[in-house]
Amino acid sequence: MFATDEQTLQDLEFTTIREALLEHCIGETAAERLALLQPSNTFDEIALELRRLHELHEIRIRSEVFPALDFEELKDEIKWLGIRDSVISIEGFRRIYHASELCNRIFSFFEKREKVYPLLTQVLEGIYYTTEITQCIDQVFDKVGNVRDDASPQLFEIRQRMKILRNQINRNFEREMRKLLKDKVLGETTESFINERRVLTVQSTFKRKVPGNIHGSSKTGSLTYIEPVVNVPLNNEMEFLLDDERKEIHRILKALTAQIAVYSPLVEAYQKVLTELDFINAKCRLALEMKAVLPGINRFTAFELTDAFHPILEKANRIAGKTTRPQHIKLDQNGRMLVISGPNAGGKSITLKTVGLLQIMLQSGLLVPVNPNSSMCFFQRILSDIGDNQSIENELSTYSYRLQRMRFFLKVANRRTLLLLDEFGTGSDPELGGALAEVFFEQIYKKQTFAVITTHYSNIKLKADELKNALNGCMLFDAQTLKPLYKFETGQPGSSFTFEVARINGIEEGIIEEAKNRLSDNKVKLDKILNQLQREKNYLERLIKEHEEAQRLADEARTYFLSRKDKLDDRLKSQQILLETQNKQLIAGKKMLSFIQKFNVKSRKKDANNALMEEVRTFLKLEKSKTEIKVLEQQNKVKDEQIQRKNTMHVIKASGKVKEEEQLQQDKIKEGSLVQLLSSRKNGTVETVKGDLITVLFDTIRMKVSRDKLQFLK
Repeated sequence: MFATDEQTLQDLEFTTIREALLEHCIGETAAERLALLQPSNTFDEIALELRRLHELHEIRIRSEVFPALDFEELKDEIKWLGIRDSVISIEGFRRIYHASELCNRIFSFFEKREKVYPLLTQVLEGIYYTTEITQCIDQVFDKVGNVRDDASPQLFEIRQRMKILRNQINRNFEREMRKLLKDKVLGETTESFINERRVLTVQSTFKRKVPGNIHGSSKTGSLTYIEPVVNVPLNNEMEFLLDDERKEIHRILKALTAQIAVYSPLVEAYQKVLTELDFINAKCRLALEMKAVLPGINRFTAFELTDAFHPILEKANRIAGKTTRPQHIKLDQNGRMLVISGPNAGGKSITLKTVGLLQIMLQSGLLVPVNPNSSMCFFQRILSDIGDNQSIENELSTYSYRLQRMRFFLKVANRRTLLLLDEFGTGSDPELGGALAEVFFEQIYKKQTFAVITTHYSNIKLKADELKNALNGCMLFDAQTLKPLYKFETGQPGSSFTFEVARINGIEEGIIEEAKNRLSDNKVKLDKILNQLQREKNYLERLIKEHEEAQRLADEARTYFLSRKDKLDDRLKSQQILLETQNKQLIAGKKMLSFIQKFNVKSRKKDANNALMEEVRTFLKLEKSKTEIKVLEQQNKVKDEQIQRKNTMHVIKASGKVKEEEQLQQDKIKEGSLVQLLSSRKNGTVETVKGDLITVLFDTIRMKVSRDKLQFLK
């Protein structure tokens, strides 16, 4: 069952992604697969491909030393190995040799990491570590890839004879050349090679004086190329030996081919493993280029894209030195149809294409440029209607084409379909087209289909607000500078800012006012309300952001002050203890000094110092009692602190009960409840409740607020 169609792939520019993949692959097998890459709805297979790709991505970002995938494919070699008495070329054996070495390195890499990368390890099925193939080839070829002299006894003998013969030919040639140089019959270039034979370059006027075979002359005819007569039979013998060498090499390669044919299944496994890793690696290299990751995968139909980038736009902006704004988009069963409105050139279509392209990429087994905390799911079908498409072949107008496209969508759409509809309902009379678009919208809604829709039609925006599982969203527009912010936000429809955009593009004020006069009052009023809502919302968001920033700075300052205070208190306490100890020691020292001064050394009476010694004993007893009292006070203090800690725990438990009570109060929040925004103390009425996300009307401003930021009033 198809997951998408070619028109959707073109609409979402997936062909550009495939072209980027082709730049990262090595062999033609991976290139052919990537050129035909398209999304799948076989969910288990996609999930397996994504997890396998994620493992290679982890290897790359961890900078592990993974063997470089530098290889040539083995298609021809596999074919020859399957034919009896066939002979693989020297280049073919070189390719097999390098493939065997590379697969051995890859096998060794994963053998140590099988538990860390189990899915990539499964790709190696069919290969094993062996040096038998390379050893067989090393017995025939040297390090530079030439057939070794000792590849066979016959070849060794032939080449030894050739070596001796070549030396004899060269000696004869050098002797003849020296003789003719004395006779001055040679040209400026004394020698050359013709038909792989060494010949003398003789001036044509003296050619009859040089015996030997003539092998031609120069273009001007002034020089004649002559093979010395003494070398003619030797060169003929060399030709015979060269022929013998070619035949012996052919025999050796034939024998080596038969030897390697035993490992034919392993060579086929080399081809399969290397081309599969090439396919995965091309995806990985593109992911690294896009800073793409594997998001969480839901088994149910829902997605939440956080910090999502359109990869093609982000790359173009990066090259141009521009900034790309990431988007946050969420769809689930409680809000599965998203209507995006806002000014032209504000980013509506790019936001829609971001959702579609990332979903197509994911279901094609590619990582996507989002925050890792994002979550995505798999759809059975992803279909789009984007741009001004016409069918010249069937003589269809844009609107006729879009109607046929919509008929197709209504036929195949179900609860696991994602529709991407740009400029929904346009192409015909605005009122009639808008009415038909509203009916289409309701039909899609009844099929429980997921959809992202961009529109300027007010009735579609109102319909999205009325239906329980539909959402409005808008591309923000700075009403003061009259410039788009390229930022998407869910919760309310956006104004098209038609007249504001016309004004900044130089349209005269009189023309704009005339256009306003021709509109119905309700239309102008609705656009003004949406305009004002966005202004007030922008203002309120700025106030909230400023308040949160001020609160953050205050908390940081308070934390810093308390930490500094604790350090200063500890230092002061230690200094006070030190001072008390030093004072005590000073007093004791002075007292002992006075005792020393009173001690009578000169008197010979035994009881001369009795009174002094009694005074010393009394002093020591007093000091010891003071120490004991202090120890007792310290013990009592520890007991008091333990009692205080127990009391504090009782207070904390009581505080926990208070928080539980606050939570129960928040759980009472429902549609129609009166609540208060904690950050601004502003009261409002609850309109809808979707889990912990609550839509509240504050006077004329509608906001979506999380439950923990509200206080229940009644």
